[in-house]
Amino acid sequence: MKQVIRPRLISGTVVIPASKSDAQRAILCAALSDGTSHVTGIGTSDDEQAMLEAVHQMGAVIRYRRGNEDLPPHELEIHSHSVSITGIKSLAENVQLSAGESGLGLRLLTCVAASFEQKVLLNGRGSLLSRPMDFFDEVLPQFGAIVSTMDGKLPIEVQGPLHGKELEVDGSLSSQFISGLLMALPTSRESSTLTVKNMKSGPYIQMTINTLKRFGIVVEQENNLFCIPGNQQYQCTDYSVESDWSSASYWLVAAAIGHSIEISGLSMRSLQADKALLQGLMSAGCKLSFGENTIHVDGSGLRAFEFDATDCPDLFPALAVLAAKCEGVTRIKGVHRLRHKESDRGMALQSELGKMGLKIDLEADWMLIHGTGKLNGAEVDSHHDHRIAMCLGIAGTFATGETIITNADSVSKSYPDFWKQFDSL
Repeated sequence: MKQVIRPRLISGTVVIPASKSDAQRAILCAALSDGTSHVTGIGTSDDEQAMLEAVHQMGAVIRYRRGNEDLPPHELEIHSHSVSITGIKSLAENVQLSAGESGLGLRLLTCVAASFEQKVLLNGRGSLLSRPMDFFDEVLPQFGAIVSTMDGKLPIEVQGPLHGKELEVDGSLSSQFISGLLMALPTSRESSTLTVKNMKSGPYIQMTINTLKRFGIVVEQENNLFCIPGNQQYQCTDYSVESDWSSASYWLVAAAIGHSIEISGLSMRSLQADKALLQGLMSAGCKLSFGENTIHVDGSGLRAFEFDATDCPDLFPALAVLAAKCEGVTRIKGVHRLRHKESDRGMALQSELGKMGLKIDLEADWMLIHGTGKLNGAEVDSHHDHRIAMCLGIAGTFATGETIITNADSVSKSYPDFWKQFDSL
């Protein structure tokens, strides 16, 4: 799909969609619970639907609701944002699961699948097929699981059960591996202790712990030390999914660069790492004001800024567009976290925004963005990366001339309605 963007000012209120990160955690916790959980606020992204289908394949019973009406169980197309999930009673033999293109989904599902005695084969598609999975080869066998990968890549076969252990693990590649262990280990017979060295994206680990607590699971944390009692049982609950700060980042930046946009639905109590965008906006000279359920951004005093995105690397695309509007050199730290996303995002941003006239240098762990306040329209490509597509859309609104984005439909991974909302403003 190609999306054509012409320069224009946009205005209106944007209601932010569900956090696929929060939703995937809640769906899997509900599937592991004894009884039926009711999860509201689930979105329609590819990642959320992949997780719902995966837990269905594992034996969870899923019912979608539309108002007071029950829809047929296991219907894959979500007609509403309300889902009832009855937990897995037993795992069938030779279960095969797909995480779609979700790195989080794959990492959570693999660890949880390894807690069962039956063999489970996990796979994915797109860029997930090339992402490194050596963590599972190295770590899960130390907890007693049998693991087989394709030279550290998908597909991966696991068989448990897991046994509790004291272990030091490397968290430098992604916090999602740690979250997977925190979800799987509470059901083992023995207690476990994890010491995480080089821990990244700590807020997302805390988010996992908080979700586990809602489903009756206790994990004790002291800095990078995690104590996980064994023999725990997930308990059903009612759970409301948060709106997504990652998706909001594009609209918040759009407001900062001069569009009259009000952002609605975000929780200031959220533990999502990408809430740090507010600090980035203020570093760039923006003034923020908050209503009862809204955020307004005044970017009339924009300036080049410095920001550490090591713990929130998904903010790089939006921040790069913000930096393009700021005259001078903006410095953003954390480039090493971009290599194993849906694309190599550092290179993708350098390439595609470069076509629009923005100079970006990648120096060690820093991205240096030479903003001039101007961009030129160009034909650009999303690299099949939802976040690159969305940032290019916002960039095109202040470029001179027409911007054509190829593979723009990649937004379906996290934000299927992005272009619909964009065109409605």
